[in-house]
This record gives sequence, C-alpha cells and structure tokens, in this order.
Amino acid sequence: MLDILSKSLLELPLYFTDANKRIFVIYLVSAIVLSIPVFIKVSNTKTLPEFFKFLLPKDVWLHESAKQDYKLWILNKVLKAFLFGPIVLTMVPIALGLSSLLETSFGTFEPFVLAHWQVVAIFTTALFLVDDFTRFLLHWILHKIPFLWEFHKVHHSAKVLTPFTIYRSHPVESYLYACRMAVVQGSVVGVGYYLFGATLSMYDVLGANLFVFIFNFFGSNLRHSHVWLSWGDTIESVFISPAQHQIHHSDNPIHFDRNLGSALSVWDRMFGTFIKASQVSKISFGAGQYDAGHDSILDIYLKPFSMAIKSLKFKK
Repeated sequence: MLDILSKSLLELPLYFTDANKRIFVIYLVSAIVLSIPVFIKVSNTKTLPEFFKFLLPKDVWLHESAKQDYKLWILNKVLKAFLFGPIVLTMVPIALGLSSLLETSFGTFEPFVLAHWQVVAIFTTALFLVDDFTRFLLHWILHKIPFLWEFHKVHHSAKVLTPFTIYRSHPVESYLYACRMAVVQGSVVGVGYYLFGATLSMYDVLGANLFVFIFNFFGSNLRHSHVWLSWGDTIESVFISPAQHQIHHSDNPIHFDRNLGSALSVWDRMFGTFIKASQVSKISFGAGQYDAGHDSILDIYLKPFSMAIKSLKFKK
C-alpha cells in the first residue's frame, strides 16, 4: 500500500511534463500567451504586473473552491491507484477481441493497400473523432440521468475555475471515463488492425495525438478559468472555445446542459445543446439550484452516493 501511495504522489509532478495531461507546461504557457489579447481588450492599465494580477487573481486561485480542486487532484490520483487499477477496462483485450470477432463474422480480410502516411492519417483522425464523440455522449448521459448527475455535479459545484478544475471529479465519474477511453481505443485499434493490418500508428506530438495536442495548445486551460476567450461565431460552430465551456459551467438555468462537447461543437449542434459565446454577456459559476452543498472534501466524496440513491426513489 505504501508503494502505491508513494508512486502515486511521485507521479503528480509528471503531469507538468506529459503532453497527454491538460496541465502540461507547454499548454499552460500557451494559455498565458492567449490571455494577452484578452487582457489588452479589457484592461486600461497594460503593464506586466497588472497582467499577472488579471491572470492570477487571489480571489480565484485562493478561493475555497479552488483549494478543493488542488486537494482533489492529489486525492483522486491516490484513490484511482487503490480502487480502479485492478478493475478498470483495458484497451488490449478489447482490441484483440474485436479484431477476432470481425474475423469470425466476416472472415479473414486482406488489409487495404495504402501508403503508410495514409493509414496513419486515417487512424489518427478516426481515434480523435470517435474519442471526441464518445466524450460528448458520456457527458450528455451524465447530465441527463439523475443518478449519474449526482456524481457529475461534483465538477459543476466549482464556484471558481482554474486549470486544476479539470481534476475536480468524483471517482465514480472518473471510472466511467476511464472505461470509455479503454473501449474507444480498443475498438478503433481493433477495427484498424482488421482493416489495415499491424501497421497502425498515429501522428503524435510529444506522445499526444496530433489533434489532442492542437486542442490543448489552443487554450484548453482557459476553458476552466475566468479569462473569456471566444473564437467567434464561425469557428465556434465547429470547435468549442474556452468561453463556450465557461458557459457550460454557468449557474444560470438557461445555460444548463449546453456546450457539452470537448473539442468539437458539431455534436452539440446535432443534439440541440449548442450555444455561441456571442449569445451570452455575463456569467457566474456553480451548479445553481442543483448545488449539493459540497462544502468539504468529505461532502464531495460521500454526498453524491446518498443523493444518487434518493434520485432512484419513485414519486407516488
């Protein structure tokens, strides 16, 4: 147990050096750079000290809600290692099982003869699209099913947003997302192996899928922040901007269940949950009328269970 605990804690600093983590240092630096034009637009005093006051206000970064996020980042890392390591689905058996099922159902398939770069481009794009759509779908389900909403509410109970709010999640939700990722990756790899053989690989930047790297580089950390960065109506009809995700965290009921997408907004347009940043003027964050009173770390971990059970009771 001590080995698992020490290993988990020692891995935390690696979040800043891993391109697959949201708080990778390059993504944080790019977020700072992207904040500059927003600062210039809203500030009268355009000095470096004022910029950092704008970027790192004490009332946000030292807010009790933000402090909860920092604690949850650490505690959830440890809990995942203890609770989910042995039982989470893994990609390899899913990929092998699906590839075998396809061979059994449709017979042995002669792989398509394509240039290596074409196979890599198809696989990289397919992995990104399927991953992004299933993220949206699970997110939509978490909002629409009362039992699951009680666990997802933890994320929406944040009163302020910082890049660490991405780690403000209940372990039950984290488990669902981990299983989703294993199923998605395993399925895409399994189908890819059946169609193209063992030549599968993806375009990556520092180990991260090319599209994931681009998404994170262009302001993903500003999604959970007070910095209102909109891409404009045209781009936002395809890609979710930081401002659009901030609307998703609004405590105003008219914004609930909107902009559920991760990178692409096309899924929101298909499901009728899309809203542009230009349609919104001012917001504050929180779960609004759905707030569960997540006043402590213990409340965050335990209250969702009792509230989820209550949600199952039928009204007479």
